[in-house]
Amino acid sequence: MLLRLLLLNFALTAYLTGVIWMVQLVHYPAFAQVPAAGFAAFHRAHLRRMGWVVGAPMVAELLLALGLAWVGRELGAAVWWALALVAGIWAATFFIAVPFHNRLTAHGYDYITIDGLVRTNWLRTLAWTLRLGLLGALLWAHL
Repeated sequence: MLLRLLLLNFALTAYLTGVIWMVQLVHYPAFAQVPAAGFAAFHRAHLRRMGWVVGAPMVAELLLALGLAWVGRELGAAVWWALALVAGIWAATFFIAVPFHNRLTAHGYDYITIDGLVRTNWLRTLAWTLRLGLLGALLWAHL
């Protein structure tokens, strides 16, 4: 059971880490290249489509992280750190990224808001990367 939970946590976090790096390096910076006239439609499409790409996987990751913290208590503090990183990612998503997206939805193209979104998204990018490394180390030690 523990190995299965570790593998599922690792696989889902690897997926989300790949997504966040693509978003950080390619997708969010490209927001600034969208013409202001078409930005509102572009941003609505982004929100709708990204919901499918990250919504369910983030919920699943949270549930798996909770399960790992419960079942994997013998692994020590690392499982709690892995859970804390998920909590931090959720906090950064809902208290930082969502308000930036809400501003873009309400006001349309705004370079300052886009720049703020790109800069603050490093928090989630680094947190997912750290979580992936931590889970990789746990998995390696457990195998």
